[in-house]
Amino acid sequence: MKCVRSAAAAVVCMALPALAQAAELDGARLSVLWAVPFAGLLLSIALMPLLLPNFWHHHFGKVTAAWSLAFLIPLVITHGAGAAAVNFVHALLAEYLPFVILLTALYVVAGGIYIRGSLTGTPLLNTGILALGAVLASFMGTTGASMLLIRPLIRANAHRSKVVHIVVFFIFIVSNAGGSLTPLGDPPLFLGFLKGVDFSWTLLHIWPHALFLVGVLLLMFFVLDTWISRHDDNKLPEPVSDQAREALGFDGKFNFILLGAVVGLVLLSGMWKSDVVFDVAGTPVGLPGLVRDVGLIVVALVSLALTPKAVHESNQFGWGPMQEVAKLFAGIFLTIIPVIAMLKAGVDGPFAAIVRAVTEPDGSPNNAMYFWATGALSSFLDNAPTYLVFFNTAGGDPVTLMGSMAPTLIAISAGAVFMGANSYIGNAPNLMVKAIAEDRGVAMPSFFGYLLWSGCILLPLFVVMTLIWF
Repeated sequence: MKCVRSAAAAVVCMALPALAQAAELDGARLSVLWAVPFAGLLLSIALMPLLLPNFWHHHFGKVTAAWSLAFLIPLVITHGAGAAAVNFVHALLAEYLPFVILLTALYVVAGGIYIRGSLTGTPLLNTGILALGAVLASFMGTTGASMLLIRPLIRANAHRSKVVHIVVFFIFIVSNAGGSLTPLGDPPLFLGFLKGVDFSWTLLHIWPHALFLVGVLLLMFFVLDTWISRHDDNKLPEPVSDQAREALGFDGKFNFILLGAVVGLVLLSGMWKSDVVFDVAGTPVGLPGLVRDVGLIVVALVSLALTPKAVHESNQFGWGPMQEVAKLFAGIFLTIIPVIAMLKAGVDGPFAAIVRAVTEPDGSPNNAMYFWATGALSSFLDNAPTYLVFFNTAGGDPVTLMGSMAPTLIAISAGAVFMGANSYIGNAPNLMVKAIAEDRGVAMPSFFGYLLWSGCILLPLFVVMTLIWF
């Protein structure tokens, strides 16, 4: 990451005289070759942990930096230092920093809450935790719910030798599907809220889809976990006496207040309208967003300062998982710039076939294709800008989309949120949960191994959902 920072500083310094002339990339004029650094980074995330595990573990930051430079250097050469600086600053200030600040705040605050008690990971308890996480995810975000519950779930199943399926279903349910009911649940829905979609609209229109998906996944998990537990090498621990049993409780309870502060700051930034805007190298930084980010940093620092050391030790709190996510997504947010620009170009860009596929010959929307196109891209791209691309492709008018085109907005919203579970990089909590699980000794599937899980379990359910609703 040091070389990324150095290169970034150099780009910005060279660009200062030309910033006024620089502009957004015109996706209609870009070659599909500009997507190579992004594809290369994704392939590195997918293959290197499998083929070169030791190298990847020690040098994934350098690999990410190399692919970032593979985009930045050609951009400086072909479009000028000004355009490179503008796009870099925009990705940093408008997308990456708000993203990583929110994730860090949730990671720190949730890491300061220790759920104590004599929890034994039976199929019924595990299913109950996943169901609880699904409910919490729509009100404290998929990241907040994931960070709060993944540690006690892994701890409750420490006696079992086969726990990979538990973490995989946790990603399916808590880190993705559960966040589909409110704008607090997942970033795409929050962007829709900022664009004018009513706060309660998603809850009123997507609850049948969410109930079906979460309900079927919970049933499948219970059956699978019951079968695996009966064939597990490790048996349930001996029952403890009532005197020795530790009652369910929480240490670091004040972090729940801080968690509420995080939710409040996010909501405030979406509801507060202000004309105060700071222009930073061509990127507008609004006062509400600035207050939100500074507030989140303060919340994280307060949590770190006030949480007893014993709570962090009990949670095995460490910075490794957060550092991994921050480094990888720094490269993803940078190399994705031309991909999003080409998608925004619509029928005039290299990905015109994707955009045309969601529209019938008579001009009416093909809702099934909206569901699958939004979902397929959200599986491997950032699902927030993907949501915006198809939101605008469908007209971009929130009143129309909530009214006569409600089925189309449902398809876009469901595709963006539900199919973020298809890969580790489809949604930020996926990678964080994977990193925490591996930090606890769980041998998580490789990138392609996880795709096999999602392909066998999720894709058939999405086909059924298409037949029922789209």
